[in-house]
Amino acid sequence: MTIQRRNDDDRGDPLAAPRLARFADLSVQVAAPIEVGAVGHGTRRVIAILGGSCIARDWTARVLPGGADFQLIVNERMARLDARYVLETDAGDRICVHNDALRTAAPEVMARLLRGEPVAPEDVYFRCAPRFEASAPSLVWLMERVFLGTGLRRPSDVVMRFFEVL
Repeated sequence: MTIQRRNDDDRGDPLAAPRLARFADLSVQVAAPIEVGAVGHGTRRVIAILGGSCIARDWTARVLPGGADFQLIVNERMARLDARYVLETDAGDRICVHNDALRTAAPEVMARLLRGEPVAPEDVYFRCAPRFEASAPSLVWLMERVFLGTGLRRPSDVVMRFFEVL
């Protein structure tokens, strides 16, 4: 079977690269890391989520305190992030967020980031794949879509932009 390249117009191609639609911007305030230490396959740390805000396409929400980011520092260049928290929309609906992320940077940049120092966002690769759980009928569609995101870590918060994969 030969695969032919098409020009830039892939609209009729069922296997064309998916498009992305901007879905939400989040700012999540975080506490100082709790260092667990070496756990055999990296260094574990837990960072409590203190609050924050979310501006989505059709609603706004606050990030409820009580979630956490369970980080595994794999090596001097890479961290795997597993954040779990709850959004509460202005209508009172709640959404569980489970966000898997990968953050990589040059060793010297990662060391500064882990110490809580500011770093230039362009020096860090930070991508995520959030998943959502919601019971409100108007939000059930969130569980039926794939989302991707970008992020940046600042000393006291994490800023992310989520995109719906179309």
